[in-house]
Amino acid sequence: MTSYPALRKFVAPELIFGIGAAELAGQHIANLSARKVLFVTDEGMLKTPWPQMVMDSLSDEGVSYTLFSNVTPNPRDSEVMNGAEVFQKNRCEAIVVVGGGSAIDCAKAIGIVNTNRQNVLEFEGVDMVGHPGPPLVCVPTTSGSAADVSQFCIINDTARKVKIAIVSKTMVPDVSLIDPLLTTTMSPELTAHTGLDALTHAVEAYVSNANSPFTDLHALESVRQSATHLQTAIEEPQNLDARSGMSLASTYAGLAFSNAILGAVHAMSHSLGGMLDLPHGLCNAILLDHVIEFNFEAVPERYSNLARALGADIPEDMPVKDAKAATLEAFRDIKKRCGVEVTLAELGVGEEEIAALAATAINDPCMLTNPRQAIAAELEGVYGKAR
Repeated sequence: MTSYPALRKFVAPELIFGIGAAELAGQHIANLSARKVLFVTDEGMLKTPWPQMVMDSLSDEGVSYTLFSNVTPNPRDSEVMNGAEVFQKNRCEAIVVVGGGSAIDCAKAIGIVNTNRQNVLEFEGVDMVGHPGPPLVCVPTTSGSAADVSQFCIINDTARKVKIAIVSKTMVPDVSLIDPLLTTTMSPELTAHTGLDALTHAVEAYVSNANSPFTDLHALESVRQSATHLQTAIEEPQNLDARSGMSLASTYAGLAFSNAILGAVHAMSHSLGGMLDLPHGLCNAILLDHVIEFNFEAVPERYSNLARALGADIPEDMPVKDAKAATLEAFRDIKKRCGVEVTLAELGVGEEEIAALAATAINDPCMLTNPRQAIAAELEGVYGKAR
């Protein structure tokens, strides 16, 4: 009897990939018939050439813009609401965003606040967005978050000190202009953190209980691209082959996790970012191998496939115990080569905070697709090992 895959969806924005893609922003906004846009970025990004490059492309098409750069890492609910006010006050018709995941998530949230006339925190959860935002064109400057292709939006609820996940196909941008040149201004440290974020996306999508043939294809290729290009991108920031490879790795992983969702690494990382305002990519990198160790027996062949994609030699008939050891070695090796050996304790996470972190993480939507069911006490154990 033939076995058919389960019913699955796959959503993606229009993608333009390659050197020079960023300079097409004006053309794409004009194609969307918008004449006034909110230009979202952050103060650090304004110190690079990239926002001006995109602004020039808008001006060349006769599109006017209002700048909004009040965006911080782990974007806050107040920043979203401020941006929405600027959008309304200036009668903007669309949004262009240049930046990493924080700026892109903020831009996504600004859009839905405007079209739905609600506070951003009211959209928390899955399929809670009634109306899509205005046209959104993304120009990513990092290769890791893949916010430019996903249906996720992560915002910091500052009152509760938690990160909320807004998950809806209305959050998928209209256009993503993926230009590897724009990633060359990332520091080696940020390159490592964002690259390992992309790797984590691919891993969690592949082992997700909502995986599909479509997401598997993208997830495994993302891991292969990371194995080939991440270390070179860290060591040679101007190497466009490596930067292009990591931009592909990020995009492939984004298409995978946007549709298969994620797992315990992200649930636990969201808790850390919300409570302690820690860097998202670094938290993922620290937690990744510890969550693999916890999950492995639930889907050993899938984790072994991921390790093979990293280059590990794991024969099909290798005992599960040995395959687990080889898989953990492969992931810990790439972390080490990327210079990520810090622990949560070294980032200031106290033992007394673990119970509260686990209590938040266990209720994160990403836990629904983790391959192994868990209780809060088990997540406490994983946090403890990562300390």
